[in-house]
Amino acid sequence: MLSKIKSMSLEGLTGYLVEIQSDVSGGLPNFEIVGLPDVRVKEAKERVKTAIKNSGIEFPSRKIIVNLAPADIRKEGTFFDLPIAIGILMALKEISKIKIKNFESTIFLGELSLDGKINRVNGVLPMCIEALELGIKRVVLPKENAIEASIIKGLEIIPVEDLLDAIEYITGNLEIPSYVSKENINLRPTQNYEFDFSDVKGQENAKRALEIAATGSHNCLLCRCARFGKKPIIRKNSYNFTRFNIWGSIRNNKNSQHYRRTWW
Repeated sequence: MLSKIKSMSLEGLTGYLVEIQSDVSGGLPNFEIVGLPDVRVKEAKERVKTAIKNSGIEFPSRKIIVNLAPADIRKEGTFFDLPIAIGILMALKEISKIKIKNFESTIFLGELSLDGKINRVNGVLPMCIEALELGIKRVVLPKENAIEASIIKGLEIIPVEDLLDAIEYITGNLEIPSYVSKENINLRPTQNYEFDFSDVKGQENAKRALEIAATGSHNCLLCRCARFGKKPIIRKNSYNFTRFNIWGSIRNNKNSQHYRRTWW
C-alpha cells in the first residue's frame, strides 16, 4: 500500500516542501530511502525501524521503499525521521483512521530516538515561515521546538514527545491543544555598545574579516604599515573577543620587518 505525508526541508536558509511517499509490498525484506538523501537521512532507516519496535509496534519483514520528492534536490538533516515513521505506519495500516482535520495541510518534523522519543531539530523557524506561505495550516513537531515555531502566527503548532503521542493524535485518541507561547519573544533585542564599527570610516575588507573571525572565534592577522588604521578597528572589536591576537607588521626597509604582538 502507498501512503503520502508532507514534511519540510532546508536549502540554505530557505524551506521547501517535501512529500514523503512510502510503499510497503511483498518480496525480500528490504528498506530503502530514495530521493537524493544524504548520510543523515539514510541513517534514518535504523532509527525509524528501532523506534517503531521499541514503541510496541511490530516492524514487518517486507519490502519498504520511501521516496523523498522532489527527487532532484539533495535532502539533508534528521527532521525526516518522524514523517518517515508515520508514512510507513500508514502504509502498513497501523494508522488506518485519520481523525484530524486538514491532514493534507499538515507537515511533520522530528528526529527519533531509538526508544521512540522525538528530539528537537534545527531550522524549524525558516521551515515554518515557508510552510505558512505555502498554505500549510498545522505543524507536528518536537516539544522542544514549540516555542521557536510559535513565533510564526497563523500556524497550528502541535508539540509531541514521542512516536506514540503522534500516532494517538492522528487517530483521534489523544487531544493535543495548539501550543501558544506565554513568553514575549523579541527577535531583535536592542543592545547598546560603547564602540561600534559604524564609527570606522572605510576599511570595509578589514571589518568584514574581523566580523568573520569574531563569529567563528578565530585568530586574526593584520599586516599593514604604521598609521594605516589597525588600532581603531581592533578597539571597536576588542569586546567581541575573549582572547584576540594582533600581529602588527611594520616594514622598515626591504630586508627587515618588525612585529609587535598585543594580547587583548
